[in-house]
Amino acid sequence: MRKTSDEKLKLGLFVIIGLLLFTVAIYLIGERQNLFGKNDLISVKFSNINGLKKGNNVRYSGINVGTVESISMLNDSIIKVDLLIEKTMITHIKKDAIATIGTDGLVGNMLVNIIPGKGKETSVKAGDFIKSYTKIGADEMLNTLNVTNENAALLTVDLLKITNSINQKKGTLGMLINDSITSNDIKKIIINLQKTSYNASKTMDALTTKIESINLNESVAGILVNDKAQAQKVKNIIANLERSSQNINTTLDSINKTIQQIKNGKGAVNYLSTDEEFAKNLDQTIKNLNEGTYKFNQSMDALKHNFLLRGYFKKLAKEQEKVEKERLKK
Repeated sequence: MRKTSDEKLKLGLFVIIGLLLFTVAIYLIGERQNLFGKNDLISVKFSNINGLKKGNNVRYSGINVGTVESISMLNDSIIKVDLLIEKTMITHIKKDAIATIGTDGLVGNMLVNIIPGKGKETSVKAGDFIKSYTKIGADEMLNTLNVTNENAALLTVDLLKITNSINQKKGTLGMLINDSITSNDIKKIIINLQKTSYNASKTMDALTTKIESINLNESVAGILVNDKAQAQKVKNIIANLERSSQNINTTLDSINKTIQQIKNGKGAVNYLSTDEEFAKNLDQTIKNLNEGTYKFNQSMDALKHNFLLRGYFKKLAKEQEKVEKERLKK
């Protein structure tokens, strides 16, 4: 009878402990799945969820703030993920936040990471959508690495061919590497180019110094550069000189034609320039006219001193003197 009571006691203790453990497990699971707290539902649209499942955690800035409530297909390329977020944490999530899908460690469960935005937007509310960013999945990374490896292998083969050609002195590069004469010639060319560049640099420095030494405010060059009116005057002078040069050329052509006509013609000018006898007679005539004029002046002086005409000439002189005085007064 006593043995039966001990068994009953043990059975009762086992049942009580089992119920306690069950209650604790239910509470822990419920707390993990946010079953006993106040929550709000927000949504995100992804093109690839990379194995995300219902019940996976949602983190905001590294803190667990909720769980994945449901996953549904909107169409053939967009997947809607509903996130159950704690009401106390949802006020910290702004509308410019971005949701991504990651893993809990290297080989852990998938989860949703919410990255904070710039913080200038208002907080999200129940039923809002936030932006998403889909990272490259492991399969895509492996495919990319596979393509990269294939390209690297092809490049290695091509590089091997190029190296063999260089070692066999084929092509310009092989000749430059293996032919010392050509290499020395190229070195000389480079040295000459360096010298030429150095001399050109010195020339440009000297030219710059010369230009800087010009007084742009007082020199003619400075006036022409800075004063538009003076520059226009110089342009006008040059244009006038060009026109004058053209007119002079035209005049010279006319004179040359006239001289040529005189040389070839039979007029008086040609007669005067070519007939020496006529020129002598003309010269003698001019001399005779000069002598006649001189003798006429002597006769006039004699008449002025003649007592019969002296009064007339004095009267004429007085009238001329009177006219001269009136002119000076005016």
